Order: sequence, then structure tokens, then C-alpha cells
Amino acid sequence: MGGEETRLVLVLVRGSVVARTTPGVYINAYAKFSGANVTVSPIDWTWRTLTVTTPELVCGDCTVTEPADILNFLRKQRFNADYELTARQGADTMAYVALVEEKLRPALLHTFWVDAENYANLTRPWFASRSPFPLNFLVPSRHANKALSRILLSKVESPLYSITEVEGKLYSDAKECLNLLSHRLGGDNYFFGNSPSSLDAFVFGFVAPLHKVALPSSPLQSHLRQLANLTSFCDNILAVYFSGSRPGTPLPAQETVDANLQKLTQLVNKESNLIEKMDDNLRSSPQHKPRRPEPKPSLANERSSTPA
Repeated sequence: MGGEETRLVLVLVRGSVVARTTPGVYINAYAKFSGANVTVSPIDWTWRTLTVTTPELVCGDCTVTEPADILNFLRKQRFNADYELTARQGADTMAYVALVEEKLRPALLHTFWVDAENYANLTRPWFASRSPFPLNFLVPSRHANKALSRILLSKVESPLYSITEVEGKLYSDAKECLNLLSHRLGGDNYFFGNSPSSLDAFVFGFVAPLHKVALPSSPLQSHLRQLANLTSFCDNILAVYFSGSRPGTPLPAQETVDANLQKLTQLVNKESNLIEKMDDNLRSSPQHKPRRPEPKPSLANERSSTPA
């Protein structure tokens, strides 16, 4: 099966920045880094798709669902973003992936799904707006419960501990993880050399949503904004691999980006108020060598090569 037959299907809420978190972003980024010709197909939460496993890779009659299996499948098709890594770099990749899973993922789950302000004003309205009644109530609650359970299982030994007792440790570990990633990245565009690898895709999948989503409340996002190289790392990947523009096309002005974020926040607040009213009414009623292209130039390299 050739790369042109490979189609990547990501089941996420259409148009929702909240839904674009790992593993969907991670797999999508890895596919782009490896040169695989994939098509992303977002869908809405309906009764038909409620039990679908995401993300999902479809290649002809073959369907792969688990993230690790998707990566292995792409590598067997000679789409390998790690082909040029040394044994030491491969070992470092596994170590940093484990670090992010242990230290950063629980804090992100808390940020999007457990933090009351973020959940009420951003996460729940986004998911509810893309689901029909009564799934607009069921889907966000189900995800929130799963996130809370995962946090408690990963951070405490006894189920008697409450989430408030582990929040301090949660964010302390996450900030330490971001600091270590920032130190490892240094002044480079990618973690290993001039081409992005699976580690870049994995870190991008976690850090980019935290960097780009306009969160009403997030001490972790405030800490990330102090790590300029990590935010530049995300911006560079978004511009080079996700912008859809030709090389050299100027990026939107910061004023335009800020205006769009403000509109997004206003829309989320309106949706949140509407859903709260619906909730009140409901409660009161009865009830090999990889085949990949040459690495794209980073923004920093483009700027340095532009004549004065």
C-alpha cells in the first residue's frame, strides 16, 4: 500500500480548539513530519459516532485505532520521522515521552476538564455545541469524569484523596516538565537536528493546545508563556506544517490573532449561557528509508536568508 492511499481520520468536534489535543494532534503532526499523504476528517459527536475510538487511520480496507499502532503502521509503510535518529536520540525520545505522560498529561486534563472556570466557560460549551440533545449534556460530563478518574489514579494512592489535595503537586510537576523540555530544546527549532521527529510531534500535541487555546483560568498557560523557545517551537510548526500557505507567505498580524481570540471567547460565553439555561430547564422538568519530502525551512531560517 502506497503513501497516497493512506487516509488519516480524526474523530473530533468540528471546529473545536478544545478537541484538538493529543493524541489527535500528535498523530496528525507525525504524519506531516514523516511525509505521509493523509486527509484529516473531523466529525461531530452523534449517537452513531459516540462509541468510535479516536484517532483512526484508514488505509484501504485496513483500520488502525490505537496511537502506537498507527505510528507502527505508518513506519511499516516507510513513513518514519525517526529514521535518522541515533540510538542515543531514540532512547532520549522514549525518556521524554514518558516524562510528558507522567508529569504534563495529568495537568492538562485538569486544566481542560476539571478546572471549574475552564470547564464551564470553554470546554463544556465547545463540546455541547457540537452534539445533539441530550448528548450535549452526556458527552462533556463523560469526558470530565474520565479525566478526573485518570488524574486521581495517577497522582494518589488512595481513592479517598480529593482533587484539591493533589492540585499543587499536579501543577508543580507540569511546570517542572515544561522547564525540562525548554532546557532540552534550547535555541534549536526541533529537539534533534534540523528535521522534526516523533518527539517533536508528541511535545507539540501537548504544548500547542495549551499555548493557543484562550483559557479563562490557567496558571500552567501563564508559566508556558514565560518559556519563549517552547512557544516559538509551536508557532514554527504551525506556520510550516499547518498553515496551508506557501513558503514565504506572511503570517497574520498579532492584532488579527487577538481579535479572533476575542471573538472566540465571546462566542463561547454565549454558548455557555444558553447551555446553562437549557440545563436549568431540564432539571426543573420531568426527567524502511522513509518516503518523506525535504525538511521545510523554519521561520527563523527564512528570515535570516531574506536580503536586507
